[in-house]
This record gives sequence, structure tokens and C-alpha cells, in this order.
Amino acid sequence: MLDERGVPVDHTTLYRWVQRYAPEIEKRLGWAWRHPGSSWRVDETYIKIKGRWAYLYRVVDHEGNAIDFYLSPTRSAKAATRFLGKALKGCKDWECPSVTNTDKAASYSVAIATLKRVGRCPAELVQRQVKYLNNVIKADHRKLKRLIKPTLGFKSLKTAYATLKGFDVMRALKKRQARAFQIQDGIRGEVRLVERAFGLGLNALAEVIEHVTSLLDTPVVAVA
Repeated sequence: MLDERGVPVDHTTLYRWVQRYAPEIEKRLGWAWRHPGSSWRVDETYIKIKGRWAYLYRVVDHEGNAIDFYLSPTRSAKAATRFLGKALKGCKDWECPSVTNTDKAASYSVAIATLKRVGRCPAELVQRQVKYLNNVIKADHRKLKRLIKPTLGFKSLKTAYATLKGFDVMRALKKRQARAFQIQDGIRGEVRLVERAFGLGLNALAEVIEHVTSLLDTPVVAVA
């Protein structure tokens, strides 16, 4: 797209932009799209980093809305505990799940029990192990991997983590998870939301006025 506009940009420049800005966008916009439902779907998948497999733990709600992820070089109860603790850390009391569906891996049971014991997980949380209920997150894994494939692999956990944060935010916006804070629909509303997060362009009030004015100025075509 930049080349079409006569702006020569090397691929390493785009890489640096992703590494610098993707975590910052995730940090500034997390409040806008991270509003989890009460029923979570938890699972892990595999991605290759520098020729070795790493474990990508992910959680979505029952509607498929992204909540959080955690990248680990190992698949263990310790990694599962860190992941679930991270996902629960930013949740308000009313955002904590009442039900969590996992596969039959023993690590999740250990993790949930550990977090309950230290008070970082609701004591009334129910863990289910119903295979078909995780179809939602399995399908989401496949969509994410379609984005990962063209990257030709990651070189380190750090760069993979930053890139995945960018994927997570952009996919959350495409799923319209932040629609309550988008004044306009579509890609224009997404762009304006990111701009406001960085203090660029119009503020929210000015954008509302501009949007309403544009709607009032739109001619109505009569259909015979």
C-alpha cells in the first residue's frame, strides 16, 4: 500500500513498527475491547519460534471474543497457572468467569486449584471439560494461524509476543469487540479509535459532531 503511494519502505522498517507499536496499542486499547463474558474457553496451540515449538495459551469467551493469551516455551501446570493468573489479573469482579471450559489436561485443574488457594481466582469458579464446547477457541486458533503463517516464523519469544499482541488487537477490532467505543462503523471507526488512544486527530466530541454533520448532509435518494 505504501509502495503504491510512492513511499519506499523496507520490510525491516515494518517489523520495527510492529515491535514498537503493537504492545503500545494493546496497552492503550485493552480497556476498549476486553470485556469478557462469564463463560470462558481455554486452550493452547503450538507455534514455531526459531525452529522450536512453543505453546500459545489462549482464552476467549463463549462468543469467541478474545480475552488474553500467554506464550510459553513449556507446557506445564506452572505455565497454565501463570496464564490464567494473567488473564484474571485485569478483570473486575463482574468480569471474572463463573465457568471455565478446558480440555482434559491435568495442568488446568492444578492451575485453577492453585489460584483459588491464593485468592486470585473466584472460589465459586466451575471447571468443565466438555470437548465440543472448545470448538469456539479451536476455530479461533485456525484463524490466528492463517495470520502467523505469512510471517515465515518468529526468531524469539520477545518478538513473537509483541507481534501476537498486534494480531490480538486487530482481530478484536475486526470482531467489533470495541464497537461500544467506535463512533463510526467499519475501518474508519477503528482507525479513529486508535488515533484517539494516541491523542491524534479529533477528540471524541469533535468526532461525534463531524459524524452527525456528515449524516445530516447525506442526500436522500427517493426510490420510485
